[in-house]
Amino acid sequence: MYNNSFFKKVLLICSVVLLCSCDKDYNSIGSDIIGGNHFDFEVHTSDVVAYNQMITAVQSNDQEVNPFGIYDNPDFGTTTANFVTQVSLATVSPVLLDDPKVQSVVLTIPYFIDNTQTVTTAEGVRTYALDSIYGDPNGKLKLSVFRSGYFLRNLDPIDNFVNTQRYYTDQNSLFSNAKIGVRLNDATDPAQNDAFFFDKTGSVVPAVANVSAVVYTAPQMQLTLNKDFFQSVIIDAVASGKLINNDVFTEYFKGLYFQAERSGSSPTNLSMLDFASGKITINYIDGVDAARDEVKTMVLNLIGHKVSLLEQSNTKADYATATSSGNINTVDGDSKLYLKGGEGSMAIVKLFQKEDLTTIKNNGWLVNEANLIFHVDPNSVSVATNAQPQRLYLYDLDNNNFIEDFRAQSPVDNTKFGRLVYGGILTKDSDGGYYYKFRITNHVRNLISNDSTNVKLGLVVSEDITLATNAYLKTSGNISRVPQASVMNPLGTVLYGGTADVADKNKLKLEIYYTKPN
Repeated sequence: MYNNSFFKKVLLICSVVLLCSCDKDYNSIGSDIIGGNHFDFEVHTSDVVAYNQMITAVQSNDQEVNPFGIYDNPDFGTTTANFVTQVSLATVSPVLLDDPKVQSVVLTIPYFIDNTQTVTTAEGVRTYALDSIYGDPNGKLKLSVFRSGYFLRNLDPIDNFVNTQRYYTDQNSLFSNAKIGVRLNDATDPAQNDAFFFDKTGSVVPAVANVSAVVYTAPQMQLTLNKDFFQSVIIDAVASGKLINNDVFTEYFKGLYFQAERSGSSPTNLSMLDFASGKITINYIDGVDAARDEVKTMVLNLIGHKVSLLEQSNTKADYATATSSGNINTVDGDSKLYLKGGEGSMAIVKLFQKEDLTTIKNNGWLVNEANLIFHVDPNSVSVATNAQPQRLYLYDLDNNNFIEDFRAQSPVDNTKFGRLVYGGILTKDSDGGYYYKFRITNHVRNLISNDSTNVKLGLVVSEDITLATNAYLKTSGNISRVPQASVMNPLGTVLYGGTADVADKNKLKLEIYYTKPN
């Protein structure tokens, strides 16, 4: 018992000594940073030059997601988004028995669901909310699906089949002129063609006692296709070897062309779609099992090369004027910055144009944080009624690469809201306005401490913040490439620039928080 008490005393003394040592070290370290009069904290606001840049026809093949429909943007104009894709066999070289007859053909493409708005009742009834649909919520389209007669190549013959074949946003006529026959979605229900709409209603297969549980299917595009066409072109082609493998099949079938047109006087809308998750299910019976009415299936996947086709029309006057090359001020910048995805526009940003970078270096300032803040111009965009891009992307335009602050954050799966510290997310301020804020601390530090090149920065809308690959412009000018994620996004916004005529509270600024030695 004595020994136990002795050890407790020793342990107590050691703990006190350790705590005192730790506390002393903590205060010592802290005093070097904030304890004395060695440093003062300051904020420096640096002027920024930013101006508009048009994005002409741009590479749009093999994107992760694609817009489809017609979007009447009151601030920019009308975008009509069509689409073409190859089709592949889920099972190659299928074996068919005697006299197979197609009973029905169904095309399905899932919609993106907003799970935060989807409601499930206590009884399990689900009310879904669709995500990434832009325009009038009651909009309708004339939707037509055709067999494509244009073969999407892997390699470009102009480059002696060395480089990947590129297809561009402005090539709709190329594919429209090559479509074969009449439209395949020829059901009598106009909701499947002439008056199509993005239906947010899912489907339910009730539970069967002691057999199966209830099955819910989220909302999706579901079209009945012409069964006689698939009997002739798919089922009957098995015997001729056209389905022996996917190389032979894609050479034979080419693919599908999706066309969007206005449905009478109805308002329109546009949806982002993951076409690669779509499929065609051919239901058939054969002579062997006809007596039992046993239905068999053959599945075609919408997998392979694909192209997003964008037509711009009804361009708004303010947008056209601001992005006209003769009206862009590359020296002092533009007062309004027009950003639009797809075949649209971007902003070019230049930092430290008034020698303040030299001042910072000479004074030995230590940068703690640097933020670039873009305010949305509410007088130029219909914020209340028109969807704004949720994410912008700021990058090294000179080298068509990401900046250090983007690279410094680990990749994430969230395509819209990853890389939070880097920023670029649409944010509402206390006054009801909106802004996008980028933290570019590492980029600015490199300019100050490592004598990095003060490159021009590009600013674009983004559909996927995890994607940093580039798409080529069809015709190079001031720029030759843009981020692929900007081509995928159909939205636009208007930001205040950094010119003298912009009110200080809205002006584009680079805010640098720093410490300086006394």
